[in-house]
Amino acid sequence: MPRTIWSGAISFGLVTIPIHVASATENHSIQFHQYHLEDMGRVRVRKVCDLEDREIPQSEIGKGYEYAKDQVVAISDQELRELPLPTAKAIEIQAFVPLESIDPIRIAEGYYLVPDGQVAAKPYKLLRQALDRSSKVAIAKYAWSGRERLGLLRLRDDAIVLHAMRWPDEVRDPAAVDPPHEKVSEEEIEGALALMESMSRDDLDGPEFEDAYTDALAKIIEAKREDKPLPDAPEPEQPGKVLDLMAALTESVQQAKASRGEDADIHKMPKKTAKKQPAKKTAAKKTTKKTPARRARSA
Repeated sequence: MPRTIWSGAISFGLVTIPIHVASATENHSIQFHQYHLEDMGRVRVRKVCDLEDREIPQSEIGKGYEYAKDQVVAISDQELRELPLPTAKAIEIQAFVPLESIDPIRIAEGYYLVPDGQVAAKPYKLLRQALDRSSKVAIAKYAWSGRERLGLLRLRDDAIVLHAMRWPDEVRDPAAVDPPHEKVSEEEIEGALALMESMSRDDLDGPEFEDAYTDALAKIIEAKREDKPLPDAPEPEQPGKVLDLMAALTESVQQAKASRGEDADIHKMPKKTAKKQPAKKTAAKKTTKKTPARRARSA
């Protein structure tokens, strides 16, 4: 079983469910260290005190908040664990909402909530079955690592998963990236839908959903370890300029169906129709709406 990250309880009205938290994911990426290339000596990051100019052991290192330039307030891990917050020792469920009402951009890493002992087994299963029957997810508040967080509780098979959530003011406004304002025709939309249909599937099983980068990196490491020639790198396909969007959509549908062993000419894409010239209208002045600066949420 994965190691315990945090222990506490789920607070569900007057029902308390003792739990401990374990990571729901693991990293299989190849990890690198830093080396001095002249002699391959390991390069390490050492923690040095500015005032004493010496390396400090981890046992002497703690957290501090710079209240002013000449005043630092030390905060211990024990003090963080005993914050005067009800969420410091509990994951407090605030509401139940449909999953589709949550913007996915706000959902972050996931953790398994594991019932802590036999006393927690029945209320844990009760909450799990209630979530399943309601087809909703729970929104909760909890405090980890010196800050209060928002979380989403959902089901994954027989386990309850806690997803960390970003606060609303942590998500940038989409207008910040200036989305394009080009117009597309109905025929082009139908063409895109046809392409989506040809690429649709019921699962994410298959070699196209496997980590090819890590496999390729492992082959390079093995070749260098055995002093063998490096594997040939495939020539990357250069994306062509889209001169005719409908032609590109049609060819994409044919390629997608051919790659799946389907008949590429099952049906033709909708043809372009001549557009009617719109009647001239008096241009209306655009008004720029100023958005007031949002107040930063205190950490």
